Amino acid sequence: MRFKMIIALVCDDKTDPLLEAAREAGATGATIINNARGQGMHITKTFFGLSLDMQRDLLIFLVEEHLARSILETLCRVGGFDDKPGTGIAFQLDVEDAVGVTHQVLKLTEDVEELL
Repeated sequence: MRFKMIIALVCDDKTDPLLEAAREAGATGATIINNARGQGMHITKTFFGLSLDMQRDLLIFLVEEHLARSILETLCRVGGFDDKPGTGIAFQLDVEDAVGVTHQVLKLTEDVEELL
């Protein structure tokens, strides 16, 4: 079985709705890293050296490759990434190998066979 890694950088108020939407689209779980920081095209304003931008979370999903595009599009739609700058981004990467996912392979195999 082949996997893709989807990484999403989002405002922390969108984390829970995105996790729920990704699970409904076929993701079996996620790793969440809180308190991520970043900069986009426009540098955010500061107040006495303190950033005024919202807190961000880094969401990492390891998903079966046939489900990856659908999950990515779901994240974009639910997160409103294309609607307004600064709401978040998501992208996918090929995963060469993965261990520790044997318990998920049976469930994923059933889900993917239904799609094909």
